[in-house]
Amino acid sequence: MSFEVEGKLHKKFDTENKTASFQAREFVIEVSSGNYPQFVKFQLTQDRCALVDNMEEGEMLKVHFDLRGREWNGKYFTNLNAWRVEKAEAAQSSPPAAEGGNMSFPSASDEPAVEADDDLPF
Repeated sequence: MSFEVEGKLHKKFDTENKTASFQAREFVIEVSSGNYPQFVKFQLTQDRCALVDNMEEGEMLKVHFDLRGREWNGKYFTNLNAWRVEKAEAAQSSPPAAEGGNMSFPSASDEPAVEADDDLPF
């Protein structure tokens, strides 16, 4: 499952070497949602750990991520695995994400107008 959200970079952490062959880095963005801001933590792995190197806290970002879940010893874990991070200004060339990172659905006004002269029986 692939998602995207825009928010302000709140905190970025150092890259951690989990094993000799695996590294991970976490960062947090602040997403405006209703009356209270939401602080959402994402994880970068392997060569993607460098994606936030040139980003400064306070900058607006667009994060593309996947949901990952697993079970270990009867406990369940969920990760937001970021695979692309870009400055929000650079993302302006692509269609804008819904405010607050919410997904948007087509409304009735998005449907094409139906002509009254058509010959369809329904």
